[in-house]
Amino acid sequence: MAFTINELFKKLSLKYLPIITAIITIIPLPVKAATFLVTERAVLGGNDLVNWGSLGKVFNPSAPDFSVFLPKSFSATSQGGLGLDINIAPTNNPQVTPPFVFQTLPSPGIRSNFAQGDFILFGGIDPTGFSPLPPGTPDPGTQGNGEPLTISFAQPVFGAGTQIAIDTSKLKVETSITAFDNANNLLGTFSVPNISSLALDNSAVFLGIRSDTANISRLVFSSSAPQYGLAINQVSIFAIPESTYTLAILAFGVSGAVLKRRKCT
Repeated sequence: MAFTINELFKKLSLKYLPIITAIITIIPLPVKAATFLVTERAVLGGNDLVNWGSLGKVFNPSAPDFSVFLPKSFSATSQGGLGLDINIAPTNNPQVTPPFVFQTLPSPGIRSNFAQGDFILFGGIDPTGFSPLPPGTPDPGTQGNGEPLTISFAQPVFGAGTQIAIDTSKLKVETSITAFDNANNLLGTFSVPNISSLALDNSAVFLGIRSDTANISRLVFSSSAPQYGLAINQVSIFAIPESTYTLAILAFGVSGAVLKRRKCT
């Protein structure tokens, strides 16, 4: 029995429409999303991670190598293969170094209130007032670059966050996280009080944002004291698995073609 092209397409559409519908049902559809603050890494439910040690440039204060300094804007790749663009706004203080990564360790290493051994992305510091401090030494309040740090994702994510610290324990600082979608629409902004120390006790505040749909394309971290250096450790990400993302594109493409063909017949 012979079929016309239109008849054949109708039969294929009817045959595969339940499968397409099922795929779309399990894939999050674009809806008005709700975003909320997350202050614990485990609650974020991340399935991907960016460790700044993976950049291969780590500053050693005992043997400074200025070639490991980073540009204000650079790219990184998560453990799951997600591309990220990082931008650190410049400071007005000409004495402050470019950004760099260090591993927080006991003296003579650089101490912080992240966990010992963490790799830290740091906005920069005024080296004229800096030297590694022995235990018990008061924080001198060395100035640095605490201007906003922006992370843009190559593919929108459900959520992301990191522990954050400001390079001073002399005052209480508000640290903030702001999320945008790929059209630069504001999704949410949150602030929490933050007190830093040199205790190496993993007490640095976790600051993250989750959404009920994968629409977070950019995060901005900032503080109320931009004259002091801003630091973050590894970034946890709740990303869409690549296979699911590709399947979603195919499903919407096929379903769109089916609906368009039906309207034309």
